[in-house]
Amino acid sequence: MDITYVSNRKKFNYRVCAIIISNNKILAMHDERSPYFYLPGGRVQMGETAEHAVVREVEEELNITPKIIRPLWLNQSFFTEDVDKLNYHEICIYYLMDISETGLLEKGERFTLYEGHHIHDFEWLAFERLQDEYFYPIFLKTNIYNLPKQFTIRTEYE
Repeated sequence: MDITYVSNRKKFNYRVCAIIISNNKILAMHDERSPYFYLPGGRVQMGETAEHAVVREVEEELNITPKIIRPLWLNQSFFTEDVDKLNYHEICIYYLMDISETGLLEKGERFTLYEGHHIHDFEWLAFERLQDEYFYPIFLKTNIYNLPKQFTIRTEYE
């Protein structure tokens, strides 16, 4: 059971995201429902650790088993989602991931994978390209250049 609920057009999510970087590019994705780029990851399940959740989500979405380098941020964000128009209160932990032993880079600059009935389109986005892309989370457009050395709590209002 995912840790999420909806009440009166408001939605709470507890999520994890994988920050996968190679050659000053970050791996981003979108699916058939989302016109914007976002990071691999997903909701934490009841009784599951965030560390297990981020590895599980990457395995489900990318068919690889990454290693966690370190957690970067716990981001508390408050926003209205562009597609479903619900008001979100989301807690997301962002992890820097190591994919060096996975063969992921062999898939190319752009590739498509399937997870059940969902189509995931992945693309390696150059850091400088993030400013001009329809990309979430917004804070990463600038913070990608200065990843924290220690776990940092931050808050984002959109």
